[in-house]
Amino acid sequence: MDTGQIRSVLTSEIKTIPPADLDGNELASVLIIIYGESPFVIMTKKASNLKVHAGEIAFPGGKWCENDQDLLETAIRETKEELCLDVSREHVIGQLDSVITLNSRYRITPFIAILDTVPSLTANSEVESILHIPLTPFLNTMGEDDLPEHRSIKEMYTFTFENHHVWGASARMLKQINTIFSDKKLL
Repeated sequence: MDTGQIRSVLTSEIKTIPPADLDGNELASVLIIIYGESPFVIMTKKASNLKVHAGEIAFPGGKWCENDQDLLETAIRETKEELCLDVSREHVIGQLDSVITLNSRYRITPFIAILDTVPSLTANSEVESILHIPLTPFLNTMGEDDLPEHRSIKEMYTFTFENHHVWGASARMLKQINTIFSDKKLL
């Protein structure tokens, strides 16, 4: 699978305006960055000293603030803050369905960007490490998350890269990509 095939199946309408009905959730957005010929996806391991989601594997992004023009600007701004990576709006090809975090009550909109290459990245204090994960093998690690505390409200999944386990909202985003790729016979 190459980035051309990925672009063809993940390109979608981009809706950057926050939804009106939040059901008590706060707004956030992330950027799913896919790059390279192979291709790779960038994820981060959150710093262990954070108040929320400490030590978890996530996509770069964060909480919407009123100074942000829209949710896409939030994802781009947060990615630059966390990784020192400038991603332009032109690189964003689509978005996935929003997911809600079960413990922190964020409604996260995931946007997808495709880049040819990625320069050397520098993590800020919110990020313990930056992961460059081969996308196809990673998607093939999908399994059901059978921890009872994770499955109490929603269908949950896990993905594994080396000794890192991805679960929760990030895994539900990856599940959407897995389903799209599977439906198009790319996995």
